[in-house]
Amino acid sequence: MIYAVFAPLLFAIVIPFLSRMKHKIHTGWLILPIPLFVFIYFVSFVGSDFESQVSSYNWIPSLDISLSFHLDGLSLLFALLISGIGSLVVLYSIYYLDKKERLGHFYTYLYIFMTAMLGVVLSDNVFALYAFWEFTSLSSFLLIGYWHFKERSRYGAIKSLLITVSGGFSLLAGLISLTIITGTTSIREMVNQADVILESSFLPLVLAFLLLGAFTKSAQFPFHIWLPDAMEAPTPVSAYLHSATMVKAGIYLMARFSAIFGGEPSFFMLLSLFGIVTLVCGSYMAVRQTDLKAILAYSTISQLGMIMAMLGFGTDIAIFAAVFHILNHATFKGSLFMIAGIVDHETGTRDIRKLGGLMTFMPMSATLALFGTFSMAGVPLPFLNGFYSKEMFFDASLQLSGYAGTFVEIVAIVLPYLAVIGSIFTFVYSMYLFFGTFRGKYKEEQLPVKPHEAPFMMLLSPIILVTGVIVIGLFPSLFNNGLLTHAADAVFGDEVTKEISFWHGFIPPLYMSLTVVVLGTILVLTKTKWEKVYNILPGNFSFNQIYDWGVNQLEAASNRITFTYMNGSLRLYMVLLLASVTAITGTALFISDGINFEVTDVAPVTVHEVLIAIVMAIAAIATIFVTNRLAAILVVGVVGYGLAILFVLYSAPDLALTQLIVETVTVALFLLCFYHLPNLTKRTESIAQRGVNIVISIGFGALMLVMSISAYNSQFFETISDYFTENSYKLGGGDNIVNVILVDFRGLDTLFEVSVLFGAGLAIYTLIRFRKNKGAK
Repeated sequence: MIYAVFAPLLFAIVIPFLSRMKHKIHTGWLILPIPLFVFIYFVSFVGSDFESQVSSYNWIPSLDISLSFHLDGLSLLFALLISGIGSLVVLYSIYYLDKKERLGHFYTYLYIFMTAMLGVVLSDNVFALYAFWEFTSLSSFLLIGYWHFKERSRYGAIKSLLITVSGGFSLLAGLISLTIITGTTSIREMVNQADVILESSFLPLVLAFLLLGAFTKSAQFPFHIWLPDAMEAPTPVSAYLHSATMVKAGIYLMARFSAIFGGEPSFFMLLSLFGIVTLVCGSYMAVRQTDLKAILAYSTISQLGMIMAMLGFGTDIAIFAAVFHILNHATFKGSLFMIAGIVDHETGTRDIRKLGGLMTFMPMSATLALFGTFSMAGVPLPFLNGFYSKEMFFDASLQLSGYAGTFVEIVAIVLPYLAVIGSIFTFVYSMYLFFGTFRGKYKEEQLPVKPHEAPFMMLLSPIILVTGVIVIGLFPSLFNNGLLTHAADAVFGDEVTKEISFWHGFIPPLYMSLTVVVLGTILVLTKTKWEKVYNILPGNFSFNQIYDWGVNQLEAASNRITFTYMNGSLRLYMVLLLASVTAITGTALFISDGINFEVTDVAPVTVHEVLIAIVMAIAAIATIFVTNRLAAILVVGVVGYGLAILFVLYSAPDLALTQLIVETVTVALFLLCFYHLPNLTKRTESIAQRGVNIVISIGFGALMLVMSISAYNSQFFETISDYFTENSYKLGGGDNIVNVILVDFRGLDTLFEVSVLFGAGLAIYTLIRFRKNKGAK
């Protein structure tokens, strides 16, 4: 299973090299087999006899962190969506993205994201889940900002990163709390300890942390504002991230933990209430939009709210309907995003005010959009999968009971009415999207490009998705026992058996559906008469204004604080740094009784060491009074080389060699920038500044002396030197103990150090290139 998860990431390494052949063959054709193979691998598990699979690989055993992957019905459903729709998106992008685009960047980001999403839905270890979770935010940031030369793309990428990563920190706090409560990092074991979690006094805090993480990721009200701006990404990204994968990560999280919190009234109330408000808000605001992708963005928000509400209901029918709608939504919404991209690609605009009458020029696209929009609207037709899950949603909203508390009972009563209101506007924006684009008056003079039908291969991906809409609608039971029931079982925590059929008789959910169609049709036909209501509600108000104000205030405050100490004075930087270290460390040593001057068991001091120490002290003091820059460089070098000699005398040749190299490079660098060094003959410090210098210098020096002596005399644990001596060759296979420690015993520390050096080197290289390019201009 680990190969399926990491296959896209491993292949992403070679994508930049493959993209060099893009003038001969589109990069997408070379990498398309990877998600296809992953999809086929997961398809092999589909069936009525499916049993969950677990694969575990040690990562950081000392912290109980492992790459443990758990494939059950829920994770299987998401893995199929991630790999299946990922394959279709790659195929679609081959004809959407020109070879002149930075294809290596695009597909690398896309495959990193694919691995991150697979890791999220398959991870059983909560910390591995969090690591993959944040990788989805990072890779989506890169994909949304792919056209970085556009200001709106950069704005949308930064907004999505700030909101989703902030929620990610909240998720981390919730996962840590669950780990502390249960004593395990395994989600499966946490589910087995559900009673312990529900009885914990930290339950409200844990719920708040997890819900905040899920709401920000899945664009729930009021954190939904990042999703419309993320539409600045290329259409293949929108079709993938914002219909089938990333925005459903929060849905997945709540589904995964429903087995723990499903019976908790606060979980029902918060999830259902926020979900239904998101449904109503998203569908209401979608009708106001004029950009095709903006309409689809708000429609995605509303659909996610509906799924989130069903998970909050917590009943078996609601859970099954949520799982069913996750599949349905991926099919019709993915196809609609691709159709929107085709319309933009073939007409030069996504502004619905400039579109209309395109059915004559783009009959295939119009037909696909017809099935997609009518399925999204929940029109009661047997060949549209959206109706089935929408009717289940209505049915589930009418069956809410068993939760104690007056306010909770009020919420349960109001939910069906809000569900109908949200679905009415869903019907309105679906009809608005289709008829406003493909029917009505053709406005040739407003189109930048004369419209024509897209190539068949560009239509192939939406054709496959719309075929899924129809097949699921005609044969819903085809996916029931082999896939949906297993996913619902994993969410509900018990066996869920539901038959999917079109006709259930004249029952309240059918009346609710007919009400939606009738009232929705009336609103569509009278849209021009009532749409002025948007001037009142929401009017000029937008949560984007709150976000922009908050970001601007944060940046302004940060600038004010930063410029108070980042004024270009090296002296001020050193004063602040050394004073902080001296004050904090000194206080900690004093409070903790960590000062210990009892020196015992030290090596004998010879005359050689004394003479070298005296020379180093004289050289160090001389640096204060020397007025010649060349002399200053030399006396600093005397201190460094003297330290190297002391290392040699105390049998540390590796440290001595390192010190010699560093000191030689330092002296050489000082000489290279000789003319840029300050003029030491002019003293600009005031008497007060010199006094501060003296106090800090003495204080910091005294601190280093106290720390050195106290550290030598303090032993809180048994020394590990004997362990390294005995096991360096046995476990590490090396005679050089220091090398074995760096590479094997403390390999993670070395990795981070190398990463820091690599990052610093990359930054320096970037600055040099930037200066070089600037000079060339």
